[in-house]
Amino acid sequence: MPEPGPRDAPDQAVFDRIRYAQCWEDPRLLEAGLRIGPGDDVLSVLSGGCNTLALALQGPRSVTAVDVSRPQLAVMALKMAGIRTLDHGDFLELVGARTSSRRAALYRSVRPGLDWESAAYWDAHGDVLEAGVLAAGKFEGYFRLFRERILPWIHRRRTVERLLALQTLEEQREFYEREWDTRLWRAVFKVFFGRRVMGWLGRDPSFFQFVEEGSVGEAILGRARRGLTEVPVGDNPYLEFILTGTYADPERSHAYLTEEGFAALAGGLVDRIRVVHGDLWAFLSEQPEGAFSAFNLSDVFEYVSEEVYEDALRALLRVSRPGARLAYWNMMVPRSRPETLGERLEPDAELAASLFARDRAFFYGAFVLERVVG
Repeated sequence: MPEPGPRDAPDQAVFDRIRYAQCWEDPRLLEAGLRIGPGDDVLSVLSGGCNTLALALQGPRSVTAVDVSRPQLAVMALKMAGIRTLDHGDFLELVGARTSSRRAALYRSVRPGLDWESAAYWDAHGDVLEAGVLAAGKFEGYFRLFRERILPWIHRRRTVERLLALQTLEEQREFYEREWDTRLWRAVFKVFFGRRVMGWLGRDPSFFQFVEEGSVGEAILGRARRGLTEVPVGDNPYLEFILTGTYADPERSHAYLTEEGFAALAGGLVDRIRVVHGDLWAFLSEQPEGAFSAFNLSDVFEYVSEEVYEDALRALLRVSRPGARLAYWNMMVPRSRPETLGERLEPDAELAASLFARDRAFFYGAFVLERVVG
């Protein structure tokens, strides 16, 4: 869930805080859909940086990550400096994947590896560091409010623990029908994850500008049902963090938090990442033709009109190599290749649908894969 750029909408969001300390799109879909290889140059929307790091782990020649928000860049700078400076255990403590009483000292050890703007940001936000960066975003705070203030009204802690301990999808479906899917669950969920509350506490009201009238809460309730009944809970770190606020085992969370992923990044892959501050579309206008062969676009088209969406695709096509792959999500606004670009972009709808059926970050409406022709 990235930040829309300044040209995207007349009602502007404010970018003076961390919105996403983590990425809330499943990188497994990107890995299978983009099929990154050693000759690839990847363009990635930054957001919390998790999926940019996951793409670097696929071994491309380069990954360029772009974001308009300085606080988002500070999150990524801290993660990259920690990977370069710390051992795996200390890194998990620094970012909040493991409990720690010494995050201030760990920060001091990585601070020399930060650019001056990121260092200034973290110098001024020591309380965020102490609390754990992975929980620092507005969106993570929204889930924390749900977990600590709303969910206890609906289900006891023991009920949540029993859900997360289930071993099969059959058990999950039975548990959901028998114990989880109560009237109170449905009613409260639809309000809390509706347009008004989510816009106020979780995202930004301007992010819903192009969402058609209808119940956002109802749609997300249906997606939550799929996440709780069709995706194995034991392999779903997104659900675990929403319901518990932590990862019991970092080895089953983001790839860069695992021992193997961290070692590969620290061994040199992190140095293939270039982070750019700026509007994505302005950045594209400055790039040469054929600069990139794969694109992680998160859900950037969620925030723009159909006209701007088509202009954006044309800008992407200009910097794409023949055969380049584009991947992006739809949350509430349906976007896929317009007919006017039918000769330049070829959808891979079958693969996208099969991957989306296994999407662990279950609150999206669709996953889109397209390939540049010619």
